[in-house]
Amino acid sequence: MSDQKEDLWLDLDLAAANVSRAGTLLGSTIAVFTFLLFFLYPRFSSGQIDPVLFQITLTIIVLTILSFSLCALFCYRIGAFRMTMTERRASMQTGALLWIIGTLLVVLEPALILFTIGLAVVGVVALGAWLLYTFFVLRDARRYQRYSRRPVSK
Repeated sequence: MSDQKEDLWLDLDLAAANVSRAGTLLGSTIAVFTFLLFFLYPRFSSGQIDPVLFQITLTIIVLTILSFSLCALFCYRIGAFRMTMTERRASMQTGALLWIIGTLLVVLEPALILFTIGLAVVGVVALGAWLLYTFFVLRDARRYQRYSRRPVSK
């Protein structure tokens, strides 16, 4: 198999896997959103929980849903549209960036939920875990850029 055909199949396989992963996390995030509305909205309405934290938490979840949806879209289009190798790489890079944003947000959600319901000690632990995760993501950011800039065969 030529290098160009091999690159195409690798791109298509990776794109399909990314669509599947993003779809799974999208579904889970929608479930968390629904859960929060079902169980915490009555407490929000009655003033039992911090209204600002509740709205921030829901906003983060909505942005997470958007990020994973767009990630899936940018990865899906690689196999669905006729694209040049350069366009495929750009779409994959955009999808990867949206994936990173989505995972950063989804890992932040537990801390926000815990703070919202008043479990500050556990919320601090979850926030510390999110900061650690963010550190590793940012540390590896240069590697993601190098991967997306690898030479494109024609």
